[in-house]
Amino acid sequence: MPDALRDRALRLLARREHTCHELLVKLAAQAEDPQELSAMLDELSGSDLLSDHRYASSRIRARAERFGDARLAHELRAKGVADELVSAALAVTEDELSRARRVWLRRFGQQPAAAGDTAHARQMRFLANRGFSAETIRRVLRAAPDDE
Repeated sequence: MPDALRDRALRLLARREHTCHELLVKLAAQAEDPQELSAMLDELSGSDLLSDHRYASSRIRARAERFGDARLAHELRAKGVADELVSAALAVTEDELSRARRVWLRRFGQQPAAAGDTAHARQMRFLANRGFSAETIRRVLRAAPDDE
């Protein structure tokens, strides 16, 4: 069974990066002994076939163009990535303000709506749902995209 479990883990890792927690959950049903599974995951981590840091970096690269820091951090934490790895991965991305402006321009492509307008509220909700901070949303909607 240990070889079959290791083969299944390697097949999963060949498709895409996984966190240690994800593999633990996916392989728990097939493992006869939890210590055996934990040892196998430690071995994969030690041989650099399994890396939470690499997973966090690739996930941020893939999704940073569409989402804010709060949403990205939440997604990584939900997959079992440690807070310090989440912070490190977010630190190397482009700043949230410029990403939020690009997201806003792709969606709305015009001057920000006047405060108090229903369009302004809709634009705020859109950016908030994408995980951008309140301060970033205010800065994006306060000025024209080419200002600042």
